[in-house]
Amino acid sequence: MSGILDLLNSDLGKTIISGVSGSTGTDQNKTSSVLTMALPVLMKAMQRNASTPQGAEGLMSALSNKHDGSILDNLGGLFGGGVDDGVKNDGDKILGHVLGQKRQGVEQVIGQKSGLDAGSVGNILKVAAPILMGVLGKQTRQNNVSSSNDLGGLLGGLLGGSSAKQEQSFLESILDADGDGSIVDDVAGMVLGGSKKKGGLGGLLGGLFGGK
Repeated sequence: MSGILDLLNSDLGKTIISGVSGSTGTDQNKTSSVLTMALPVLMKAMQRNASTPQGAEGLMSALSNKHDGSILDNLGGLFGGGVDDGVKNDGDKILGHVLGQKRQGVEQVIGQKSGLDAGSVGNILKVAAPILMGVLGKQTRQNNVSSSNDLGGLLGGLLGGSSAKQEQSFLESILDADGDGSIVDDVAGMVLGGSKKKGGLGGLLGGLFGGK
């Protein structure tokens, strides 16, 4: 199973990046940077939530009902006339549910790393979150996921499994950020200082799903 960052590098991913960029009025390269950091973080947060029976049940219900993957079938229509408020409101609710109190800190950390303000990051994520749920919904159907164990396996597979421990701890660090800026320095030091062979943050995240 290919990882979530492989998706961003695919034709579908390029459509998503350009569409999100256009609908939020954000530079395409910066949009790509935000999504490259944010999608693994959102998936890690979902994996955390799905580790409880109640959380797994809620996510399974959302994926089998509203977020069944159909949003991916008409991305041209989604982005064509500007993303409607219903999609953004849905994204807002998804982010609130998945990230909870950590949302502001996550948006600030990703903003500081991508050179955008937290508000712009939030706007990008509001559009991206329903699409990510659609990707998960489609994968759930294709892989006949029907239990919380299966769901945990699916999320772990998209995140590169347990082999990429350094990357996993990096995602945990972002999720546990409180937005005061200090975590950014810690994470940057860990990533940029400890992983020069991998080309810093981009290389670390690129390696997250790079055939591991």
